[in-house]
This record gives sequence, C-alpha cells and structure tokens, in this order.
Amino acid sequence: MSEFDQQHEPESLAAGKESGKWIVCPVCPRHCRLSEGQTGFCNGRTASGGRVVCANYGRITSLALDSVEKKPLARFYPGSYVLSVGSYGCSLRCPFCQNYEISYAGEKDISWRQIRPDQLCRQALSLKSRGCIGLAFTYNEPLIGWEFVRDTARLAHEAGLKNVLVSNGCASLAVLEELLPYVDAMNIDLKSFRPEVYRDLLGGDLETVKAFIARAARNCHMEVTTLIVPGMNDREEEIRDIAAFIAGLANVNQDQTDGRHIPLHISRFFPRCQMTDRPPTDTGLIYRLCDAAAEYLEYVYPGNC
Repeated sequence: MSEFDQQHEPESLAAGKESGKWIVCPVCPRHCRLSEGQTGFCNGRTASGGRVVCANYGRITSLALDSVEKKPLARFYPGSYVLSVGSYGCSLRCPFCQNYEISYAGEKDISWRQIRPDQLCRQALSLKSRGCIGLAFTYNEPLIGWEFVRDTARLAHEAGLKNVLVSNGCASLAVLEELLPYVDAMNIDLKSFRPEVYRDLLGGDLETVKAFIARAARNCHMEVTTLIVPGMNDREEEIRDIAAFIAGLANVNQDQTDGRHIPLHISRFFPRCQMTDRPPTDTGLIYRLCDAAAEYLEYVYPGNC
C-alpha cells in the first residue's frame, strides 16, 4: 500500500471485519471474505493489517504506446496516442478474455516489474513528441488496483496529461468517486444486458456495471464496448436494450450532451481462452447489430471487422 493510500483511504472503502475473523473486500460485488494474508479472487488485493490492500500496486506486466482509437476511443482526441499500462488480475473470469494471460494471473504466474507513479508520468511526458497525450490504465482490470490508478492519474493531471480508464466497470461507486476527479475518458465493457450472463458465466453483476456507467458518464468522456459472442449476446433484441440504456442516460457530461452521443463499439469475437467451441462472429451480423443500435445512438462503430 502506498503512503498516499494510507493517509487518504476513504471511510466508505475501509474494509470491515466479520465475526473478528474475516476482512471483507469492498471493491467489487464479490466482496471476498479474506483471512489475514489471503489474496482475493481477483489476485490483486490481499488482507493485511486488518484491511484489504492493493497487492499489485505498481506491478506492471504490460507497457506500450497505443493509438487512442485502440482503447477503443473513437471521439476522444482522435489521432493521438496514450501510454498504456497494465498489471495482473481481474474481478471477472470471462471465458473469452483476450488478455487472459495477465487477467487470470497472480503475482507468481507472470513476470512483472515495479514502477512508481512518478516514473510512469515522466515516461508519458517523454513521449509527448510522439503524440502521447497521457496514460491509459488497461489490459487487465485496473479497478482492482484503483489506488495505483488514483495516485498516478493525480500526478499525471498535475503534469498536464490526460488519463484514460479501460475497465469492466464492475466495481463499487465508492471506488469510482475516488477516480473521477482524475479520469478524462473511459471505455467500459458492457458484456451483456442479461443478469444471468454476468452472474453465471462471468462472475459479475450487471446492475453494478450499469450504475458505474451512469455515474461516470456525468463527469468524463464515456464510450462503451460490447463484444458480440455467438450464442451469448448476439440477439438483436439484446443490442437494442443496450443501446436504449445508453441513450437514456441522464446528466451526461457537457462534451457529449446526452446519452445518445455516447459512442457504442460493437466488436467481433474470435475464439480465445476457454471459449474455442464456436466460430468468429459473422461480420454481416456485426453490421446488422450496428444498424439496430444506430436507431438509438448517434455514434456506433463496428470493431475487429
């Protein structure tokens, strides 16, 4: 845990004990009950000293200069670049995960190196001549290590850099409130609009993600991605439900006016990780679903086509 975190952890995120034996992690809907020294399901948070702390703080597995469109962000400083950074671990277990080598991993499963927030900011500043406008917290699930995101993003803002968050959005609003002052843009994966898919297949909670998107859209540039997996979420009715939800968001930030101006990326699935039992998503279906979503939204983009 960082010195900043020790001094500034909000009361709403303080982990409580249950029956004097367990420490409950408050970050995601799993609410892992951990004994001292035990690591949670996400592989990134550990019970230590009577609280649940960020165990992957500054432990970096992936670092690359990416185009902002790759996040994907279609309408946030197009043509620019961000220094993308990832650690290990995730609060979900999507069987189709594209980055499962790091998102399924713990500290002993993959190589990592330690980087301080100030070092990361200096590296991003050194890349300004190559079009870098800031940092993107991505690749694994950054919210399980939200303290590192907060500390780094705060320094980045002080240096005049932008901050991007690419996340599954399956975290408490208390975590979000800690990050919102420092995050300029987000892309949130809305993986399905059926609660049972989140609950039974992914190990998450749809209502948590919806609330996260709705709150974040009030303060920063928001874009949403839905990966179309054959047999899971490829019905036109479900995509219409997703698009209608986004279009209906109220009190959206000033640069997007209302929910209809939040971009939706509808992306093509390829067999990956544990889900190799089905073919890639039909390209024609992606474009048909884009047309359906466009009845509700101003900006809809096909992905991986």
